[in-house]
Amino acid sequence: MPELPEVEALTAFLQENAVGHVVTRVDLAAVQAIKTFDPPLSALGGLEITGVSRHGKFLDLDVSGLHLVVHLARAGWLHWRTGLPPAPPKPGRGPLALRVHLDDGNGFDLTEQGTRKSLAVYLVHDPAQVPGVARLGPDALQVSFEDFALLLTSRSGQLKGALTDQTLLAGIGNAYSDEILHTARLSPFKMADKLNEDELIRLYDAMRAELTEALGRQLGQKAATMKGEKRSGLQVHNRTGLPCPVCGDTVREVSFADTSLQYCPTCQTGGKPLADRRLSKLLR
Repeated sequence: MPELPEVEALTAFLQENAVGHVVTRVDLAAVQAIKTFDPPLSALGGLEITGVSRHGKFLDLDVSGLHLVVHLARAGWLHWRTGLPPAPPKPGRGPLALRVHLDDGNGFDLTEQGTRKSLAVYLVHDPAQVPGVARLGPDALQVSFEDFALLLTSRSGQLKGALTDQTLLAGIGNAYSDEILHTARLSPFKMADKLNEDELIRLYDAMRAELTEALGRQLGQKAATMKGEKRSGLQVHNRTGLPCPVCGDTVREVSFADTSLQYCPTCQTGGKPLADRRLSKLLR
């Protein structure tokens, strides 16, 4: 899933390559992707892209006052295309969800792999009209330590869920929450409202360090290489069974109905593996 560093890097890429160009046409290939109907996508034709910004994990293209807001969900991505074909794509075929044509013959595709389709596109006059944007908490790279500590200690729930709750903190998903907790040496199942001051400081510093480092690796990358760059920098996420690069212990996994998390027992849980039984009470 694209998270804060990838969406911020895509924002910078589009600022360099798309801003100043006029949208000539928008092709919708997956009807379920579009979540608004007024104004219609056809209203973008002839308008100039004047800016690109990010709200949490949402990408926002300002097209002369209209906002094309995109959430790439778990398996979505943006592909920059040079020399787009003039013929419109066939609806419902393959991963293509939306295609945007620009006046120089280039443009971009929004695609989504797999059968579970969650990629969402909105065309609105104000990004706050998008429900997910309106509910966002403070940005994970902009929140102060004082506000961060207040948010965490006022929430009753596990740290993994707190970090990925977009209404609490915006921008962190499954991968970077694993990385942040590993760097902070904290169990994903530790209760957020039970953190002491030292643990809060470690978690805040780890969050800023991991996201800043990841963003530094992504900025300047082409859209096509960002996914690989993300994978190359991960220490525990999606590395089940491999040695922890910090201590050498084996990275473990806890599986849930539709997702999983990875962690290092030595670095994070005092050497004790966490229970991986979906219906059991998870160890803390």
